[in-house]
Amino acid sequence: MPYAFFADLFVLFHFFYVTFAVGGELFILAGAFIKWGVVRNWAFRIAHLIAVVFVALESLVDVLCPLTEWEYNLRELAGQRVEREISFLGRLLRRIIFYDFPSWAFTLMYVGFGALVILTFILIPPRRRR
Repeated sequence: MPYAFFADLFVLFHFFYVTFAVGGELFILAGAFIKWGVVRNWAFRIAHLIAVVFVALESLVDVLCPLTEWEYNLRELAGQRVEREISFLGRLLRRIIFYDFPSWAFTLMYVGFGALVILTFILIPPRRRR
């Protein structure tokens, strides 16, 4: 039973990671448009850039996301099949963040999104506090 609980925690963390990556970019773009200084926060922008570039590089070298792999392993230890027999929260979050596309489509999306984040980093640069 604890394996299933920890697998759900991993998928919840994965959901927050995706939300940070995608939502962070939307926040930066919207904030730049309405001139919010907070979107230029150095620590936030570096963390966001690293999070997105990490996913793009993972995809380019064809490595399964560690969060996904750990979740799968925990589900197996819990005696669950990843697609079935998981908690409501686990199923809900998995439906939000996982899609059935070919791997090349994900690579294209991740690298394209990574390029957008790098471009945003250059065009809307972060600023350090004085």
